[in-house]
Amino acid sequence: MPTGTILLIDDEAVLRQAIARTLELEGYTVRQAPDAKRGLEELRAHTEEVLVVLSDVKLPDGRGLDLLPRYRALAPLAEVVLMTAYGTIADGVRAMKEGAFDYLTKGDADDQLVVVVDRAADKARLQHRVATLEKKVGTQYSFDSMIGHAPALEQAKTVAQQVALTDATVLLEGPTGAGKELFAQAIHQGSPRRGKPFVAVNCSAFPKDLLESELFGYKKGAFTGALTDKKGQMEEASGGTLFLDEIGELEAGAQAKLLRALETQEFTKLGDSKPTRVNVRLVAATNRNLRQEAADDHFRPDLYYRLSVVTIQVPALSARRADVPALVSHFARQFAVKLRRQPLEISPEAMQALAAYPWPGNVRELKNVLERASILTPPNHALAVDDLPLEIQLATTTNAPTPDDPRSLRNAEKQHIQRVMAEAGGNKAEAARVLGIAHTTLYRKLQEYGL
Repeated sequence: MPTGTILLIDDEAVLRQAIARTLELEGYTVRQAPDAKRGLEELRAHTEEVLVVLSDVKLPDGRGLDLLPRYRALAPLAEVVLMTAYGTIADGVRAMKEGAFDYLTKGDADDQLVVVVDRAADKARLQHRVATLEKKVGTQYSFDSMIGHAPALEQAKTVAQQVALTDATVLLEGPTGAGKELFAQAIHQGSPRRGKPFVAVNCSAFPKDLLESELFGYKKGAFTGALTDKKGQMEEASGGTLFLDEIGELEAGAQAKLLRALETQEFTKLGDSKPTRVNVRLVAATNRNLRQEAADDHFRPDLYYRLSVVTIQVPALSARRADVPALVSHFARQFAVKLRRQPLEISPEAMQALAAYPWPGNVRELKNVLERASILTPPNHALAVDDLPLEIQLATTTNAPTPDDPRSLRNAEKQHIQRVMAEAGGNKAEAARVLGIAHTTLYRKLQEYGL
């Protein structure tokens, strides 16, 4: 049976009571008002709970069509259904254009009224759920949700909060796994574009010859296999924010096209003869020294200067070790919810070891370690140093092994990579993701260790 609140505004008391009774029998709570003034007062007082405003067009102190914008302004997530004794096609068209859900003629059968109200209430419920989810996403990716208060993190957050309010292009620099995408999300959620799309593209995840079509799209027949038109990610992000991670992986042709798109806010798809207009704010990220690469002609200098209007250094976890205990507690709670168990208890010695470890894989590596520990640690058992990965145990040993010692960090890293590669079934891309390192870094290490 439907539930929810309907606001019924009609000056004909007998008819109003009859409609209210019909809707109450369907399970709705009905609030009543005999005129526009009291109807607006009721709506103002019960904005959050009203799903549908059911209003007569002709009221003693106003016309429903003229009041429609005020209803919408007070309760933007509610739907408005207008009723009239003398309906005209022109009025119905105008009502729908101005945002009414439907336009009914009084005297229609009760079942038609109920069907329309049910449909309007369903749409309003969906809009409330979407708004709630958007609010949760906004909270999840807000600057306030960032864990830690180390000076390096606070400095980066301060700059990001200032630039978020503008449309300026932002370049996030920092090591892999440090949280650059989290910063990009927070910048988007802190901007006037927060209700529009946030589109993330990892430039290292696509072959270089396909990345351009992924970014800009193509027209049907542009190349063999292009059977339909395809929107590019830049077009998908129009009105919102495009986040390009690992932007240093862009090949020269795509760099030139991106530069022009940023300058003109338009581009031409592969196989198209006319430009596509967009309105995109760009946030880019890299773990490379793009300034040096531009100086060495490995990256277009003009694109680098266009990207680096505001550059933010996202600190490595090793630069904010005081934040490790707070991050550990956060991830322990997060995985407790995911695994439906009590949060992982961590011994003081294990916490000390986690805080002392240099974390070459940064926050991503810490998160992976906590997920593994949350899964493997028995209930009612505190995580001990011996339960931590070998590389963390070795880093806390007072008598550190020599490089030739089989217990050395080099050997520990080799064994760790072997184990992850085996768990990934030899899939290098998946292994690089789990390890929190770039594909190129993994390939180099595999060659170095002869794996």
